[in-house]
Amino acid sequence: MTELSFVHRFERGARPESRPLLILHGTGGDEHDLMPLGKMVAPGAPLLSPRGKVLEHGMPRFFRRLAEGVFDEEDVRARTHELADFIEAARKAYGIAVPVAFGYSNGANIAAAVMLLRPEALAGGILLRAMVPLAKAQAAAGLGGKAALIISGARDPIAPAANAARLTAMLEQAGAEVDHRILAGGHELSQGDVNLAREWLQGQEAALAAAS
Repeated sequence: MTELSFVHRFERGARPESRPLLILHGTGGDEHDLMPLGKMVAPGAPLLSPRGKVLEHGMPRFFRRLAEGVFDEEDVRARTHELADFIEAARKAYGIAVPVAFGYSNGANIAAAVMLLRPEALAGGILLRAMVPLAKAQAAAGLGGKAALIISGARDPIAPAANAARLTAMLEQAGAEVDHRILAGGHELSQGDVNLAREWLQGQEAALAAAS
């Protein structure tokens, strides 16, 4: 493992020329948790998976929160820039392209914050059970030509679909093309998430290939 600012896991994959995934775990996860899902969503692609540096009762997260659904926005901003700097350093260290984020819950929220505040760091995002990370964020108008898939759970008590709809509007205002889908479940992930994410990513790759 290359020495970078985050404990992380990197796998080059069987198709190192394909678009990398930046895998971002949820609360209590680590750099290993979502790697199997990443391999299902983007078979053979390079996978970069950092571990969140914030501990909440011993559980890793990517930023602090004050209560359930109430984020420490000053910390969100600081951690967002820290993660974006890590992405840049990891790209140089491993020789990979700008990644697409694949984040779940807290990981999806920090990915959304990176898209809003440091749009150059990501090529797009797959945001599973995401919420608005910064209530008063002035999004950088730098997401033109980039896309995001947001998948909510219809019965999710933690990250309501209505909140994700507000995030969709924020990303669209910054220029992104956003597809917001709502599945029948709750906050947990399902095979439906994997299928939608894989299909969306394949569609994005096909569109880029056609445009080049």
